[in-house]
Amino acid sequence: MRNGLISILIVDDHPTMIEGYKSILNSNYSTENLVITVAYNCEMAYEYITKNNQAYDIVLLDLALPPYEAAKLFSGEDLALLIKKLWKNTKIMMLTSHAEAFILYNLIKKINPEALLIKSDFASEELLKAFQSVLDGQTYYTHTAQQSIREVGTKHFGLDSYDRRIISLLAKGIKTKNLPEHMGITISAIDKRKAQIKVFFNLQKGDDEDIIMEARKRGLV
Repeated sequence: MRNGLISILIVDDHPTMIEGYKSILNSNYSTENLVITVAYNCEMAYEYITKNNQAYDIVLLDLALPPYEAAKLFSGEDLALLIKKLWKNTKIMMLTSHAEAFILYNLIKKINPEALLIKSDFASEELLKAFQSVLDGQTYYTHTAQQSIREVGTKHFGLDSYDRRIISLLAKGIKTKNLPEHMGITISAIDKRKAQIKVFFNLQKGDDEDIIMEARKRGLV
């Protein structure tokens, strides 16, 4: 914070959601103390992040966002990694409609956000509680996010962040041939990892659908 002002960037592709977040924050904090910037997609957010001379104090970031392929930004997760690279002290609050344990666990392991809120979990009071916790230097995860840490943490041993990302992307319908552009590794590296995943899942043979089905059976997606 600078001069008592809290600079906030809110990134969500639903304008009504952004207005809702702004209304909730303005109801509990003086509008004179909040400096709020909004973006509706990865490209807008990228422009603000890369051209802003001063870091935002807090970024409220939706996971599912229209991509900006020129900058290899395909989701809020990619934006969060960029923010962490550029601004070490910026606090990230991830907001998502996804409740799948594997996706949430991946976010926590890869991004380690100061807050992770599942949209179906929280009302205005919890958003305010999470926001204040982050301001106070604490972390805040909603109930579903906490449960995901416990569930997947006991099931994923042997899978690293790349393996979990491959499974998550396959479950979203991304084809193997398109995975390199989402992950930044070669198709041969992905094929090797898929072979390791099959070993971990004890699949003697099978295709991507078999991996997805086994992951779902184990409660990972």
